[in-house]
Amino acid sequence: MKKRLRGTEAIKDNINAAVSVSNTLKSSLGPRGMDKILVSGDGETVVTNDGATIMDKMELNHQASKLLCSLSKSQDDEIGDGTTGVVVIAGALLEKCLYLLDKGLHPLNIARGFEKAALSCMDTIEKSAVQIDSNNREQLIDAAVTTLGSKVVNEYKEKLAKVCVDAVLSVANLDTRDVNFDLIKVEGKVGGNVGDTEM
Repeated sequence: MKKRLRGTEAIKDNINAAVSVSNTLKSSLGPRGMDKILVSGDGETVVTNDGATIMDKMELNHQASKLLCSLSKSQDDEIGDGTTGVVVIAGALLEKCLYLLDKGLHPLNIARGFEKAALSCMDTIEKSAVQIDSNNREQLIDAAVTTLGSKVVNEYKEKLAKVCVDAVLSVANLDTRDVNFDLIKVEGKVGGNVGDTEM
């Protein structure tokens, strides 16, 4: 009985550390997110509200915290956005795990419950998804505008959405629904601003 108790206590310790990391990022989420001042061991100071940067600069010791960091990096690599949100959601789920562990549920049963919940969420998303015709440029632009609504470029979202859609359509294989993003290159121009963007 003592071994299992130690195992559960170790799991709780890991979860608490991960929840602390999530709570650190929580206040930087959204349009009113606050900046964080990060100071490294050698005294270098960084001020940011970017979740990926915060996660990258944190020194993490617990496995669950390191997993959150990996989750953030994967989100950034695959999607390029949502790094803070995914960590905050994962932290909230882990916080509920503590409650379930305190109720006496075994960690494997909790994991199985999360797997079932994930399948249910995917099913709900599939049912509520709206099919967009890849030949309908206006629908694609509307989808792109939605994704740019929360960004710093909000003022130029209509123009940038059109540029992005045109860039993707020029390299996309619509038959296989595949886009080689390596074929799209972004070049900055000294003295220009976001409103000067063109393809």
